[in-house]
Amino acid sequence: MRGMTMRGLCAALAIALLAPGMAWAQDNNEDAKAAQLVSSLHFRQGDVALAQADAHLNLGSQFRFLDTPDARKVLEDLWGNPPDDSVLGMVVPTSVPLDDEHSWAVVLTEADDGHVSDEDAAETDYPKLLKQMQEETEDSNAERKKAGYSALHLVGWAEPPHYDSASKKLYWARELSAEGAPQHTLNYDIRVLGRSGYLSMNAVAGMNDVAAVKAGMQELLPMVDFEAGKRYADYDPKTDKLAAYGIAALIGGGIAAKAGLFAKLGVLLLAAKKFIVLGLAALAGLWRKFFGKKTGTVN
Repeated sequence: MRGMTMRGLCAALAIALLAPGMAWAQDNNEDAKAAQLVSSLHFRQGDVALAQADAHLNLGSQFRFLDTPDARKVLEDLWGNPPDDSVLGMVVPTSVPLDDEHSWAVVLTEADDGHVSDEDAAETDYPKLLKQMQEETEDSNAERKKAGYSALHLVGWAEPPHYDSASKKLYWARELSAEGAPQHTLNYDIRVLGRSGYLSMNAVAGMNDVAAVKAGMQELLPMVDFEAGKRYADYDPKTDKLAAYGIAALIGGGIAAKAGLFAKLGVLLLAAKKFIVLGLAALAGLWRKFFGKKTGTVN
């Protein structure tokens, strides 16, 4: 300790003694802010109209809904995601508070690219599609790292793709990992096909909550539909636009939804608290677009 003055030694000792308390106070302050934000939200239950998408939700007691302003407040202010004006709303399970570490929510967006043909649903080779998606994800990692983002790995299906030809609803789940992330991430997707596009429902959580999310999404699946006249069966090939992609592209991610902040980069959104995976672009590449903050870790 030669060269250190008594004042310097006292200062160093004070910092060492105070640092744990300062960190604890900061954590408590963040928790208080999160609790205050959650308490300010306006939840709705029961029948919810999604006017922009010509669809509606008929929620049971196990779910609540947040309109666009409150949904964006959760995504951007609570979970640290970049701004996104494509969000229609958010469905939240009543069983877990939004500021709980095991919280999860379903982000709703819509695409009006045209009527999506389901003719390829029965013949799609999903194991082969998964391999293509994994290869494209790995190929995009050099670009991600160059842009300052963590490498992303598609581990596999957490739930293989299922398509119900009667209800025109498609769902699947992927297990994702990112360098520096303490746990793998569950990305659970539902697509409800309609006359002129589809409604997207995307849930993201840690893999340790996979059972709760899977069960919740299956409960939510029958609670959403398009309005009369806007359903899949209402499609008129003489007057309506046909999308340039089918079921396989919906799953593979090669569709042009809302471009967002990093449309040309295949980057993962590493939120302060959650992964949120939205939107997708690039028919030719079959790779999913991920938005993100420039950080190497996820809490």
